[in-house]
Amino acid sequence: MPDGNAYDQFLDYANRANPYRLFPELRKTPVARQPDGSYVVSTYDEIVSLLHDPRVSSDLRNVPEIAAIALPPEHAPQLPPEFIRRDPPDHDRLRSLAMKYFGPPHSPDRISRLTPRIDRIVTDLIDGLAGRTRIDIVDDFAYPLPVTVICELLGVPKADEQRLHAWSQLLVGTNDPTTGTIVERNRRRFETMAELGRYFDDLVEAHLRDPGDDLLSALATDGEMARPDLLSTAGLLFVAGHETTVNLVTNGMLTLLRHPDVLERLRHEPELVVTAVEELLRYEPPIQMPGPRRTALADIDIGGTTIPKGSVIVLVLASGSRDPERFPDPDRFDPDRRDNQHLGFGGGIHYCFGAPLARTETQIALTELVGRLVNPRLVTDPPPYRHPPNLRGPEHLLVDVDRVEPVTRARAGG
Repeated sequence: MPDGNAYDQFLDYANRANPYRLFPELRKTPVARQPDGSYVVSTYDEIVSLLHDPRVSSDLRNVPEIAAIALPPEHAPQLPPEFIRRDPPDHDRLRSLAMKYFGPPHSPDRISRLTPRIDRIVTDLIDGLAGRTRIDIVDDFAYPLPVTVICELLGVPKADEQRLHAWSQLLVGTNDPTTGTIVERNRRRFETMAELGRYFDDLVEAHLRDPGDDLLSALATDGEMARPDLLSTAGLLFVAGHETTVNLVTNGMLTLLRHPDVLERLRHEPELVVTAVEELLRYEPPIQMPGPRRTALADIDIGGTTIPKGSVIVLVLASGSRDPERFPDPDRFDPDRRDNQHLGFGGGIHYCFGAPLARTETQIALTELVGRLVNPRLVTDPPPYRHPPNLRGPEHLLVDVDRVEPVTRARAGG
């Protein structure tokens, strides 16, 4: 265990490749006050309790310093917070309107109708690797897969993907507590969301003139969601719709390569992928802690500590998912684990909106990669990691292979 505060060590990029060795020390104090006055929560039961506690707010406008941020005129109009950064009843209303065209009960077959298209995208991406013996899982596969899917789902022109990617990276960076104060980071987020909002405003107008079979067209023509809320929702869905999945697929492939026995099982037992992905969400989650910090709306007694009203609360989900009080042998990757109520997608009213899509993409992706890459092996372990401690995944994952099997032969098990 390195010297110093366990949470500070967790934030330190030097520990990005293996933050898990820090968690036992972190969990010794389930609810720990930090020098900046925030409270870090690291144990499973306490995290779950706070995820469901109505006294915990996700609306940063309850933080006075953030509520006072005013953007200069060139960034106006300032968009309202996305629904994950709001509390009931606004959160529930906006999430329900967005879900109306994304999943049950109004659109129960949205994801199932996407599945053949996801399968085709995965096949085409792996086909494009034929003839190569070195692959970057991130650049060549894990990034283009969810970006293509979310662009098609939302109705975003693929030609605009690079512009949107730049904004997405800026927004991800604003959730990184090592890149400035909460006020500085949220000022950057507001500025970026204003730019992204102007882009989506033009796109909404285009979809109103010529609607398509996409989520943005449905939300725009429905008219139930106010335009500013629609723009912030579109920005949220684009960013959240691919950033998490990039890391989940990449962390998944890295974990399988570190566990060749499981990789070999998956090659011969493709049905194992369902529980394997759930274990990945527990063992190597793409989100170590939620981007939007929580705030206490009242004094909260929990874990032997009182969190005072107005305090910022940080939930270290990845630590909770490795809590030995909840998961036997938590540092072992076990794809057969059955009692696996992990925190990989959060919980409570803010449970990940896109979880069904992320699961589907990752299950198809890992099944096909394992089935078609012959003798895959890591070039560098650990690989280089992206900087943010909260959205954790390799920046690149170089893998050497003997060859790439044709799709028909791979699916036949040949």
